[in-house]
Amino acid sequence: MMHDSTRALSDIIGDLLRELTSLFRSEGQLARTEVSEKLQNLGSALGLVAAGFVILLPATIILLEAGVAALIQVGFSPAIAALSVGGAVLLVGLVLLMMGVNRLKRVNLVPDKTLRQLQRNFAIVKDATHEHDVQRAA
Repeated sequence: MMHDSTRALSDIIGDLLRELTSLFRSEGQLARTEVSEKLQNLGSALGLVAAGFVILLPATIILLEAGVAALIQVGFSPAIAALSVGGAVLLVGLVLLMMGVNRLKRVNLVPDKTLRQLQRNFAIVKDATHEHDVQRAA
């Protein structure tokens, strides 16, 4: 059996290329899996938001109509009652919309774990090739 220090440079380079190919294939699969998981989480969250919206919309309309009717009953004119309720709901809606947009901006689909692992792998390969060059020069 040959000792690593007596192996031919072509054998070492060939092994390194095979290992790198395998490594990048594995890291690519990891990145695809990570992005897929993030997209599934995003999709299920958006599905729940849509379902909640569909269910809450009729209830909200009925409650807003009741608010307008209550204001009319206590003496507001129909126009002022409608403007008051509509304006209040508009402000609440804008605040919620801005909060939602800010949260969506924070959703990160970049496969961070995979990128960190690739950076570590590059550092290891760089160190290994540097050590081999130093040994070969000596």
